[in-house]
Amino acid sequence: MKAIVTLIFVLFIGLAAQAQENTTEVKVETTTKEIVTETAKENSVARLYRFKNSRVKKELSFKTTKNTAKLA
Repeated sequence: MKAIVTLIFVLFIGLAAQAQENTTEVKVETTTKEIVTETAKENSVARLYRFKNSRVKKELSFKTTKNTAKLA
């Protein structure tokens, strides 16, 4: 008996959900965009550091003070 009542309840909820009318339509505004087929050629030059004490080389070539090997 409990299974029949549960089945009827589930069917009733399903039919009630389908019976609701949803009349609000959402208008979607479309936009057109152009496709660029040509790319601008840009000659970018990497910066080279001429001096030993430049900031980047100095930071990349650091050495720790505790880098020595220990004998047991």
